[in-house]
Order: sequence, then C-alpha cells, then structure tokens
Amino acid sequence: MALPVRDQLKYWGFAAVVFFVVLWLLGDVILPFVLGAAIAYFLDPVADRLERLGTSRAVAVGIITFFAILIFVVLALLIIPLLVKQTADLIEAVPEIAANLQTFLTERFPDLGDANSTIRVSLATIGETVQSKGGEVLNTVLASFSGVVNAIVLFVLVPIVAFYLLYDWDDMVARIDALLPRDHAPTIRKLAGEIDRTMAG
Repeated sequence: MALPVRDQLKYWGFAAVVFFVVLWLLGDVILPFVLGAAIAYFLDPVADRLERLGTSRAVAVGIITFFAILIFVVLALLIIPLLVKQTADLIEAVPEIAANLQTFLTERFPDLGDANSTIRVSLATIGETVQSKGGEVLNTVLASFSGVVNAIVLFVLVPIVAFYLLYDWDDMVARIDALLPRDHAPTIRKLAGEIDRTMAG
C-alpha cells in the first residue's frame, strides 16, 4: 500500500535536507566524484554508440579515455610552454621595470634623495610593515601551494572516477531503477528522460 502524499513529502523532504547537508559538509571530498559523474554522464552516449558499432563496453571506454588523454596532453603541450615563456620574459623584464620605476620616482619626486623626506620615511615605513607581515605572506604562499596540490589531485582523480563510472554506467542506472518506488517508477522514468533529452539538446 502506497504511503499518503503528505507522508511521502515529509520523508522525501527530510531525505533532501540530509542529502544537501552531506554535500555541504563533504564538498571538497565529493567534488572529484561529482565531476567524474558529470563527465561519465555526458560521455555515456558516445560509449553507447561505440557499443552499437560492435565494440565491448570496456573497449569503448578505453577508446574514449585514450582520446580524452590525447586531447589533454596536446592542450598541455600547447599551453605550458607559452606560460613558461611568458614567465621567463617577465622575470627578465623585472630589472628593467625596477630601473624605469626608480628613474620615474627620482624625476617625479626629487625629495626621495633626501633621507629625511616625508616620502622616503613613508616608503621606509611601508617596507617595515611588509617585512613584519612576512609570516602572513608565507601563509598565503603555502595556501597557494596547497591549492596547486589540490588541483593536481583533482586532475588525477577525476579521470579515474569518470573512467570507472562510465564503464559501469548502465549497471548503475539499472540498479537505481530497481530501487525506485514501483508506484511512481513510470513517472520518475518519464521525468528523468525529459531531463536527459533537455540536457542533450
């Protein structure tokens, strides 16, 4: 016997609240799995088409993974050298920029040559302040390094998650379908199909 609509809304509402709270608490941990699931979802039609052409699911996923890695490597080879070159050019230009800045300040503010000038004292104060904030700067650098490490982990973990989810996608969908309430399964399937067609364009 089906539950009354009010009870169903109560249970589903509670489940939704718990779900979003868990997502909020595990945001950083669950992000690679969410991204991997999204990638697997969008690549599943490609895998299905390759299967219809006669390949197995494993071969289809392997082909998709190979081309995805190939595209990533090509983009990395195109972008990384450009970034390295721009960084090297910036480092080489730093002395010239500093010299130009010194010349500009000397011409613009002749009082900089006076050790007791207000501008020079202010600059010295700023320098002392920056020096005293060295710990905070170090913490910022470490935080940036941690962000880079997290990004690297993300780039490594997401493809692995996407690979396994894509490989088992049809089985997962079938298992989820088996868990649907039998009374509402046709409606849920219809809504899911409409969402899928809308996202597919």
